[in-house]
Amino acid sequence: MADSLPFPDSETMRPSRESGFTLIELLIVMVILGILLLTAAPSYLGFRDRAVKGTAKSNVAEATQAVHMYYQDNNTYVGMTPTVLKTYDSGINITVKSVTSTGYCIYNQNSTWVMYRNGASQAVTSTAC
Repeated sequence: MADSLPFPDSETMRPSRESGFTLIELLIVMVILGILLLTAAPSYLGFRDRAVKGTAKSNVAEATQAVHMYYQDNNTYVGMTPTVLKTYDSGINITVKSVTSTGYCIYNQNSTWVMYRNGASQAVTSTAC
């Protein structure tokens, strides 16, 4: 009668001590990683946003030297285009929004940030000109 029991005998049973992680242990690790991600992600996104803004601002500031050289050569800003400015500095990356004989507006858009410079005496800002 002992042979008819539905349970396996002791020779076919798994050892009582197996290596590996339990489901609870894995869930705890996942919760900890989730908490770390929630605290680190906003900080990372803030760093990234400031870097993108700084790049756009730097591009406009860099192009300002080429704009000044163009004005020195021509005594006017009329005719100034990104293509012409690249003859002064091939690395600039800006858009010329408007020009007059005595003033200009240039900008650079980098991802979500747009930075402007409205004339030689103005600072680089995010305010459109």
